Amino acid sequence: MANPTAAMLVIGDEILSGRTRDSNMYYLAGELTRHGIRLTEVRVVADEPAAIIAAVNALRAQYDHVFTSGGIGPTHDDITADAIAAAFEVEITHRADAMALLAAHYDRSGLEFNDARKRMARIPDGAVLIDNPVSTAPGFSLVNVHVMAGVPNIFQAMVASVLPSLTGGEPLLSQSLRVNRGEGEVAGPFGALAAEFPDLSMGSYPFITNGAHGTNLVIRGTDAGQIGRAMTRLAALFG
Repeated sequence: MANPTAAMLVIGDEILSGRTRDSNMYYLAGELTRHGIRLTEVRVVADEPAAIIAAVNALRAQYDHVFTSGGIGPTHDDITADAIAAAFEVEITHRADAMALLAAHYDRSGLEFNDARKRMARIPDGAVLIDNPVSTAPGFSLVNVHVMAGVPNIFQAMVASVLPSLTGGEPLLSQSLRVNRGEGEVAGPFGALAAEFPDLSMGSYPFITNGAHGTNLVIRGTDAGQIGRAMTRLAALFG
């Protein structure tokens, strides 16, 4: 059985403006790889309802899972939850369980549970809450879309909360060989090797060190034995 597939939707004007550098994609890719889910596509969209709705509907139809980051905070530009509800054509309301979590959190903190903070308890109908052990305000999963915060440490905590509930596949393994040759020199033999192992994914990644060209050759797959055999052949070609 093929490993499940996933896409990530990064939401936020601050990412597209260059004000904030996204680190959540890097983290999610590593966690999904270990869980046996293939991250196949990543999109970045602005804080615009139509853009979010269109991207969510396209991605959830194509992939087994969609992970979003950003836009579920207390301010007026946090519109992700509303956009997800619109994409699924369901209502969004202040959920009693989310309200209770947040009310208790702000009571412990000695802070007012004001209208802005109550916005974070607005959850689309039918969604399941994603636990947030860092700041309490929950994410949520609706069918195959998992909606999480953009703040990196909160995003990471939410990923840890949701991943155990998802069915993964065989862990995705990889090995690499660094060769001091340019891509143009290795392309032919490396392409032929890839054709010999169609169940594996092979990629080349060039670099320049002290003016000299080199290439990292990477082999990925779920079968450790097959990867080992391919690496033996690779080392014989370029070792």
